[in-house]
Amino acid sequence: MHQMKRIALVVAAMVLPAFPQANAAAEEPPANVPAPAEAVRPGSPQAGSSSSWNAEVAPAGSHEGLILDAHQIDIVNKVSKYFSDLKLLQGRFVQTSADHKRMRGKFYLSRPGRFRFDYARPSRQIVISDGRYLAIQDLDLRNEDRVALNDTPFRLLLRSDVDLVRDAHIMEVRESEDSIVVGLQDKDPDTAGQIKLFMSTKPEMELKEWITRDAQGLDTRVEVSDLSRPNELDAGLFKITSPGKPLGVP
Repeated sequence: MHQMKRIALVVAAMVLPAFPQANAAAEEPPANVPAPAEAVRPGSPQAGSSSSWNAEVAPAGSHEGLILDAHQIDIVNKVSKYFSDLKLLQGRFVQTSADHKRMRGKFYLSRPGRFRFDYARPSRQIVISDGRYLAIQDLDLRNEDRVALNDTPFRLLLRSDVDLVRDAHIMEVRESEDSIVVGLQDKDPDTAGQIKLFMSTKPEMELKEWITRDAQGLDTRVEVSDLSRPNELDAGLFKITSPGKPLGVP
């Protein structure tokens, strides 16, 4: 059960209390290939292009975040507006755990409040939010773990009026010619962990990936691709049904 909960609370995001890393359906990285590391993100200051970035990071151990200037507030507000304006989204994802194992699948998002992550076989795992609860299901084991959506940092990005300056401690702000990185932590002291959002800005603002850091300091990366904004999504995708039953069966 703890394995399933950790999948949910890192899948989309968003930095939560630490749970054991899921191991079902994990893909081992190729031998001798280094795992993704924040130190070598393309375009990052560590990658040797610091002159192209305007970056500020809260001191290590800080829990209150940065004191934002007007330009930084504008950057964060652009990210807030992106999520506030986002209604429907679907695509593919690759999740890389702290131990460098990968899991893949498809996701569907219907704001406010609803999303679904279907993990590719052989995992048979699903993470669903119906707007009130977040359910983590293992269809092979036919079990489920469920938490209130408002008890997770998902609420910061899924609420109808996203305002990260108001609701989050901003831990990091980076800007380049075509990218924005914003690190944040929920102001609610009962919600542990941090999330770092990577946004492209050209040709338009779009979410590219996020990294969640849990209370134990473990990072999980989720990269998204093949994004599209459909005119509608089947409401049944976001209905939490008993594990093991086909979609739409009561």
